[in-house]
Amino acid sequence: MYSFLRRVLFRLEPELAHKITLHTLSLMPSVARLFASSPSPAPQLSQTLWGYKFSHPVGLAAGLDKDGIAIDGLLACGFSFLEVGTVTPRPQPGNAKPRLFRLREDEALINRMGFNNQGAASLRKNLLRRRRRGIIGVNCGRNKTTPNELAAEDYLLSMETVYPLADYIVINVSSPNTPGLRDLQAEASLLPLAETVLRKRDELHQASNALAAHRPPVLVKLSPDLADDALVQLAKRLTEIGIDGLIATNTTIRRDGLSSVHQSESGGLSGKPLRSRSTQVVSLLYQAIGQTVPIIGCGGVSSAFDAYEKICAGASLIQIYTGFIYQGPGLVRNIVEELPKLLERDGFDHLRQAVGCRSAEMAERVD
Repeated sequence: MYSFLRRVLFRLEPELAHKITLHTLSLMPSVARLFASSPSPAPQLSQTLWGYKFSHPVGLAAGLDKDGIAIDGLLACGFSFLEVGTVTPRPQPGNAKPRLFRLREDEALINRMGFNNQGAASLRKNLLRRRRRGIIGVNCGRNKTTPNELAAEDYLLSMETVYPLADYIVINVSSPNTPGLRDLQAEASLLPLAETVLRKRDELHQASNALAAHRPPVLVKLSPDLADDALVQLAKRLTEIGIDGLIATNTTIRRDGLSSVHQSESGGLSGKPLRSRSTQVVSLLYQAIGQTVPIIGCGGVSSAFDAYEKICAGASLIQIYTGFIYQGPGLVRNIVEELPKLLERDGFDHLRQAVGCRSAEMAERVD
């Protein structure tokens, strides 16, 4: 069923197809069930992280539903958690169109969207409208017009706006599509920023009703284009200051081994070509911090094997985006159904036993 829908959608300009899909899921959340029935996760896939129970490790990465308009429909696709955003405190249109490209031969996408979103206040309204239960993270960025020296104010404004409704918060300093944003990944910039966000989170927690105290974990999403030693150092320092988790990785500006006519478009590359590097980054982070905090693996997951590879590299959870565009909800079901078989094959009784089991060997990059 989804293969037919994809043929229709892929005849359209990518951003238009994206918009139609989101609005359809927003108006008719149950339509997702026409394309794949929700998976029934095996008990060995269940984990409790940050106080939340994840029925299985497969979530949706940020970027697909920036404004949270289709949360119910996306949860109906079988995800155990969603990440909405990237959201900025003020609405912004993003970069000039066209800004989204399909690389069909490479099963990849290039986007230079530029944090197009309706702003944190609009996202808050949409979070309040959701009806389905599910774990929802909010990915936060800075507005394009905000200089880096004032970036912390943007992250604090967005977090404060969505705080009561977000199950976790992500500091996004790794998108390649906002000028200067990646400069915030420098240790001298990122550590003070993260400390400021953590402090504000704790202030909001202390001010909340004691009977319903809310203290969402704060995660940092890192770029695959950072040098290995920089990634290792950042992981160590971020966990030392109390960050609650890491996401590896955002999109890449590398263009190795592509064959599509769109390969030279500027922006962030996602999908299969990112799989190897993102898995290596997961391994590097796990080697640096072990199980001090959970790692979410993201980048190039298009099969249960890809998901399991990231788990063995050190990821407790994984996220998909481009694979979901190419394969639809059936990919979620496939991963959830096949993971127990891979665990059994390797003699594991539970997913947590597999986390990081081959991180040392995967830290050596294999292209």
